[in-house]
Amino acid sequence: MARKTAERIAVIAVWLAIWQLAASALGHGGLFLATPVQTLSALGALLPTAAFWQRIAFSALRILAGFLLAVAGGLLLGAAGSRWRGVRLFVEPLMQLIRAMPVASFVILALLWVRGDNLSVVVSFTHVLPVVYAGVLAGIADTDPQLLEMARVYRLPLTARLRYIWLPGMFPSFCESCIAAMGMCWKSGVSAEVIGLPDHSVGDALYRAKITLSTPDVFAWTLVIVVLSALLSALAARLLRAAKTRLCGEVRS
Repeated sequence: MARKTAERIAVIAVWLAIWQLAASALGHGGLFLATPVQTLSALGALLPTAAFWQRIAFSALRILAGFLLAVAGGLLLGAAGSRWRGVRLFVEPLMQLIRAMPVASFVILALLWVRGDNLSVVVSFTHVLPVVYAGVLAGIADTDPQLLEMARVYRLPLTARLRYIWLPGMFPSFCESCIAAMGMCWKSGVSAEVIGLPDHSVGDALYRAKITLSTPDVFAWTLVIVVLSALLSALAARLLRAAKTRLCGEVRS
């Protein structure tokens, strides 16, 4: 464990050195590429301000709302699609369309239908829904058919089938899709904010830093987005494992 941690720290240190060298080579005081020190300095200036935390709360609440709606919708549609072929055939073209459509194109269309303040909710929801839907379908398809046959033979109640067969069978694929979806949520949600420019949002701050050529602030806000995405993905994984333990009665590993 200690060796792996040391290796990761060493790799990060090497990349920081490469970043520093690249910024120094480009020069111009970090106008085109801010140095690690400039980025951390800009982040240090942002952290104590109330506006920084207001923007974080504004964007996080809306992006998480889109994520939770997508998880609920993906579960319902995935379960219905696995049960009824007609539902799966009907929904699949829509999912393919969402996967293929660029975020920018969808954001521009969505601006015709919703206010800028709620844009990140809609965009996060739509771009995460196909990921969760596919994860649920794959998880249900991977459920052991012999266990299902045994459940039919012994006439196991539906609640018991859900708890001891369906949930454990679909959980690995569903969990992976939710973790991937959390990262996509932040990317698509902040991208929507950069275009829609709702006041007090992270995307608005990122855009303002860009047009004022405040490159260290651009890097600082980008670092914040990356860290939040990673932390919330880890939190989602932990909560999903806890939910599986509670629902399926399994012991934590």
